[in-house]
Amino acid sequence: MKVQTHSHPLKLALGALSLAVLSACSTGPKDEELRGSAEKLYADARELMDNGNWGSAIKPLERVESRAGGSLLAQQAQLDLAYAYWKTQEKAQALATLDRFIRLNPSSPGLDYALYLRGLINFQAETGFLSTLGGQNMAERDQQATRDAHQSFKQLVEQFPDSRYAADARLRLDHIVNVLAEYEVHVARHYLRKGAYLASVNRAQLALTTYPQTPAAEDALFVMMQAYDRLGQAMLRDDARRVLERNFPQSELVRNGFRAAEKPWWQLW
Repeated sequence: MKVQTHSHPLKLALGALSLAVLSACSTGPKDEELRGSAEKLYADARELMDNGNWGSAIKPLERVESRAGGSLLAQQAQLDLAYAYWKTQEKAQALATLDRFIRLNPSSPGLDYALYLRGLINFQAETGFLSTLGGQNMAERDQQATRDAHQSFKQLVEQFPDSRYAADARLRLDHIVNVLAEYEVHVARHYLRKGAYLASVNRAQLALTTYPQTPAAEDALFVMMQAYDRLGQAMLRDDARRVLERNFPQSELVRNGFRAAEKPWWQLW
């Protein structure tokens, strides 16, 4: 399955988060001044973002939040700020901004977008890494960004199944699950090559129980079959083989072994 990994256009369509509405009512000249100042700052920041000047938009967006704290305009500015950080390669700042938004605004009309953007930032960190793989030993590679993307997209589709972002999140979830399953099998193979047969079985079982309906299940069963054989567990080896042949009747793994050199372990399409 191939998924798009380009950045999502900054069109939130959040409805309630309009420039004309602030959550706090004005109570005097000072409030009116602050509101007008915040709206002017946001309008200036939007113009900069519309022209692709993401770095220049960061400061006015930060000032909007301080001047319009607690308002819907401040929420909108936070979301735009996270996006601007991301576009300027400030991933940590973008994620910290989104985490704070999600924590402080659990009922915001922009929560679905915040979850989507958090997932997207981690997802593209994962796919960017996959595109630059070299000779690194992948058994030691941290998959935290991939798991974080999975958590964000999963929360989005469960909490907001009708969100405009849900369909794309589901596609990315399918891809992520396949990646994580393939990674577990890769680690199981690594242990098998190193002679750590019990560890190999455990990682293959983890792939099967956590990601049972993925293409990696075929390789996971074959790893278990080999590891049990080398452990001298003939009955368990034969059980693994029967399950492999029953679920993958056209499998060539038993005859030909792993799909050696056909493609990298992470390439799923």
